[in-house]
Amino acid sequence: MYGAAAASRPSGTYARIVALDLVAQAEMQAAEGGIEQACATWGRAMDHMDGVRSARTTKAITSMRRDLARFRARGVRCAGALDDRAIDLLAHT
Repeated sequence: MYGAAAASRPSGTYARIVALDLVAQAEMQAAEGGIEQACATWGRAMDHMDGVRSARTTKAITSMRRDLARFRARGVRCAGALDDRAIDLLAHT
């Protein structure tokens, strides 16, 4: 549902909205146990967040980091890489 909403937006427009749609999709994927798929979707969301300054995107990244904590602790590689990227993105917003 959220992925379709993100895909329906014209390319290069509505970056914040697309990012937040993708975050919602990733949260659903993670809740269903698809952590690798969720990491890929969160990564796409962060691609759209580059250059966006928004309290909602900052909150989404912070929440994502909390959601990934248990997977990082278990050594899930994509979770660690995504967390590193999130730290960098937060430092530049």
